[in-house]
Amino acid sequence: MNRKFKQLIVGCCAAILVLSVPTAVFAEEEKSAIKSPDSQNNLAVSARSAILMDADSGTIIYEKNSHDRLPPASITKVMTMLLIMEALDEGRIQLTEKVSTSEYAASMGGSQIFLEPGEQMTVEEMLKGIALASGNDASVAMAEKLAGTEAEFVGMMNRRAQELGLKNTHFANCNGLPAADHYTSAHDIAVMSRELLKHSEITKYTGLYQDYLRKTSEKPFWLVNTNKLVRFYSGADGLKTGFTSEAKFCLTATARRDNLRVIAVVMGEPNTKTRNAEVSQMFDFSFAQYMNHSIFDKGQTMGTVKVEKGNIPEMELKAKHSYSVLLKKGSSVKDIRYELKIDSLKAPVKINAPIGKLIVYQGDQVLNEFTVDAPASVERAGWWTLFRRSCGNLFS
Repeated sequence: MNRKFKQLIVGCCAAILVLSVPTAVFAEEEKSAIKSPDSQNNLAVSARSAILMDADSGTIIYEKNSHDRLPPASITKVMTMLLIMEALDEGRIQLTEKVSTSEYAASMGGSQIFLEPGEQMTVEEMLKGIALASGNDASVAMAEKLAGTEAEFVGMMNRRAQELGLKNTHFANCNGLPAADHYTSAHDIAVMSRELLKHSEITKYTGLYQDYLRKTSEKPFWLVNTNKLVRFYSGADGLKTGFTSEAKFCLTATARRDNLRVIAVVMGEPNTKTRNAEVSQMFDFSFAQYMNHSIFDKGQTMGTVKVEKGNIPEMELKAKHSYSVLLKKGSSVKDIRYELKIDSLKAPVKINAPIGKLIVYQGDQVLNEFTVDAPASVERAGWWTLFRRSCGNLFS
C-alpha cells in the first residue's frame, strides 16, 4: 500500500470523524473531567499505576504502585524526545537539519507519519511527527540520525536512564512497539518527563493541538495531537500518550497554572475517557492544594564559578530552568533561604555536567536539594593563554 493511498484512507477517516460528530466528541471530552476529590485516596482509581509530581522540585504529591514495571507503549518516546532535545542543546544537530528515512524506519507499523524510504524531513518536522502523531517511523529515523542505528540509540536511551537513576526502566526500542524486556514505571516516566521539561522548547511541539507536515506539497499531511488534554484542559501543554493491548491506555501529561507546573502519569487505564478524566482530576487537586515558591527563574543569574585552566577564567551560572519549592497553599515563606554549593571546576567542563547543588531551607529544615548543571562547555586553555593569565595574576 503506497503512501498516497494510506494518506487518503487516514484523511477520509479523519474528515468523517470531524465533520460528523465534532460537537458531541468535544463536549464529551470536556464533560469527562471529574470534580476534585476531597482526598488523595480518590485519585487515579482506575489506573494500574500512577504518580503526581511537581515538575520544578520533583516533589511527589501522590503515587500509586508507582514503581511497578509495566509496558509503556508510546510513552517510550519521552526518552527519545529527551535525547533529541539534548542533542539540539549541545549543538550536535540543528532544527533545520535534514533527516533521511531508511527503509527500516519507513517499515514501522502502528502510529506513523507515512515516511517513504529516502524521504527527507527536517529535525523539527520529525519532532512534530513524534510529539503530535506519535510517529514510530519518525522516531526510528531520528534514532538513526543521532546514533547510526536504532540499536545504538537504544543503548543511549538505557545509559541515560541509568544516569537519571531509573531503577525500573529498560528499553528495547525507541518507539514503544511491543517487545520483550521493554518496561518502565510511572515514577521513572515522571522523572524522564521532568528532565524533558527542563528543555522548555519541547512544549512548543507537545502543546500543539494540530499542525501540518509536507506543507508545500500537493497533499499536506494533517497532524492532530493524540493528547486531547492540550485542547480541553486549561494550562495543559504535553506530553505523551501511549496504547497497546498489553499496556492499555497510558499518559504522561503536564499542565501549568500560576507558576505551578505538575506532571501526572497514569498507566493501564481502561479507556481514553477514564484516562483523561483521572489525569484532569489529578491536575485539579494539585492546583487547588499547592503553590510554588520561586528560588530562581529560568535565565536568572545564580552566581559565578572559577574554572581552573579554562579558556575563560570563570563561568556565569544562569538558571537553565526554574528552581522552586512546593508548598501547601497559605504556607509562610518568610524563613525560606538557599545555599549554592559549587564544586571546584577544572577544564574541560561539558555542558549539562553536574557541578554542584542548590540547597533550599525553611529555617533549619532542608526542603529540597537540586543538582546544578554546567550551563555551557568550557574548553581547556592553551599554554599561551595560561602563561599570560599567570603573568597578569603575578603583577596584579
